[in-house]
Amino acid sequence: MAIFASLSEKLSSSIKKISGKASLSEKNIQDTLREVRIALLEADVALPVVKNFLSDVKDRALGTEVSSSLDPGQQFLKIVRNELELLMGEKNESLDLKGSPPSIIMMAGLQGAGKTTSAAKLAKYLKIEKRKNIMMVSTDIYRPAAIEQLRILSEEVDVDFFQSRASQKPKDILNAAIAAAKKQFIDVLIIDTAGRLHIDNEMMSELKDLTAVANPAELLFVIDAMIGQDAVNTAKVFNDSLPLSGVILTKVDGDTRGGAALSVRQVTGKPIKFLGVGEKTDALEPFYPDRLASRILGMGDMLSLIEEVERKVDKVKADKLASKVVKGKRFDLDDLRDQLQQMKNMGGMSSMLKSYPVQLTWRI
Repeated sequence: MAIFASLSEKLSSSIKKISGKASLSEKNIQDTLREVRIALLEADVALPVVKNFLSDVKDRALGTEVSSSLDPGQQFLKIVRNELELLMGEKNESLDLKGSPPSIIMMAGLQGAGKTTSAAKLAKYLKIEKRKNIMMVSTDIYRPAAIEQLRILSEEVDVDFFQSRASQKPKDILNAAIAAAKKQFIDVLIIDTAGRLHIDNEMMSELKDLTAVANPAELLFVIDAMIGQDAVNTAKVFNDSLPLSGVILTKVDGDTRGGAALSVRQVTGKPIKFLGVGEKTDALEPFYPDRLASRILGMGDMLSLIEEVERKVDKVKADKLASKVVKGKRFDLDDLRDQLQQMKNMGGMSSMLKSYPVQLTWRI
């Protein structure tokens, strides 16, 4: 992920410097942590989060948890990786859709964060991965063409859309959509709410009213990763006013500093549930803290790569080619074309290499 490229490079460089030491000592730990601190602050991680993280790493590095079977660099890397996991939530937290249908998911956030596109991505994910029957509705009566945008996206991802009008009140739209979802035996109703350019009392009041009407199973706050620490501060304000259940971090494929991903859990107490990793409607990934910690430290993320292969590679063509190879038949230009197309579907070679450990990419 481009968002963590700079942070990954700087953290890896800092940790390498301790690899040549005979053992972990307070001095070499302190020297390394000083560089780690600079890397985290440059990545726009919140200062209180940085302080707590470094304190926890130092305590563990000087404690009894260090294994004598590892060299100092490996010991320190293991500790940093574990603390990064804890910082971001330790485990993947899936959506809670166990209640009586329709389960309601409400999307909240500032204008421009990617709420509407994230709603469509989430609809496609739930339809394909969870086999759910989805309906989407927009209560955004303020932004020109907001309702039409969601309608077009619902057609693109092939889910039901409840038609609303800008002349209606948001609460009336919501009540009508819930009634329609029940009548049509919809599994999940996704509500796209109005955003604002900044936080205001009117916005919060409307969201509180809609939350009271919907009683959503999930109230997801959509954060634009490209605005860094400001995004986390905004999430905290929303969380203080609304019963948020989790966060979707968008534009993670952009060339930004990545601090929001490392700060938001500690600042809000709410987990990141999904990452938006591109503009296409299939560019939404469940968030796994352990996998992201490995990526940040240059250790790769092969599990996510395997899952992406399973989603995007044409299994029929792959099985056909495998059978051909087993039978000793020649690999021809048609096979090459198919393989190149499969690789293109995965985002190309450069995209795939981002999931490989750094040590392997150096050799390619």
